[in-house]
Amino acid sequence: MNDVRILIVEDDKSIMNLISITLKINGYSYLAAEGGAEAISLCALQHPDLILLDLGLPDMDGTEVIRTVRSWSAVPIVVISARGEDKDKIDALDSGADDYLTKPFSVAELLARIRAVQRRLQYSRSSSEEQSVFVNGGLRIDYASSLVTLDGEELHLTPIEYKLLTLLAKNVGKVLTHSYIIDHIWGNGIESDIVSLRVYMAGLRKKLKQNRDTSLIQTHVGIGYQMIRL
Repeated sequence: MNDVRILIVEDDKSIMNLISITLKINGYSYLAAEGGAEAISLCALQHPDLILLDLGLPDMDGTEVIRTVRSWSAVPIVVISARGEDKDKIDALDSGADDYLTKPFSVAELLARIRAVQRRLQYSRSSSEEQSVFVNGGLRIDYASSLVTLDGEELHLTPIEYKLLTLLAKNVGKVLTHSYIIDHIWGNGIESDIVSLRVYMAGLRKKLKQNRDTSLIQTHVGIGYQMIRL
């Protein structure tokens, strides 16, 4: 039995059944809500480890649920929605969602997203030493000394590259939108800052990749960036 308890928020009974059966078969415990108000109440009372949230709920929009929950909880929220436009994804992520899965989805992809959340939860519950030192595969960030190494070799980063890397590391596994990153790195950003962000991110990714087949940083075209947990 997995130690992750999941709250499913979905008013479509067929999709609710698909998700709940999938979770049950794979050993997850779960709670279910068909509306936003019920979801907020269950989250406050039951403290789930993860929320799978539809946006089109009968009593309120899912983004309102996200904002309400985010006012007092950091529980991971994965949106599962038929809304596939970039604007919908950006609105949900900017409201505080951690990930976005578009309907129709495969069971394998859903389980992969849940496993990614499990890895994040395990990391957040790790030792106090890891609170000052971040490790992800061969990447190591010592926040106290601002030292970054990759496979044991020091990486020489510009101040902006270091800020970008630590922002992504502190949100590992989470998709960060362009506006979120720009606001945290440069303050109140403007549209042209996206060009600067892409330039700095390209330089950072080049330094991180080195002799690797895959990059630690994944691009979500039109949306933002995500550090992958290895």
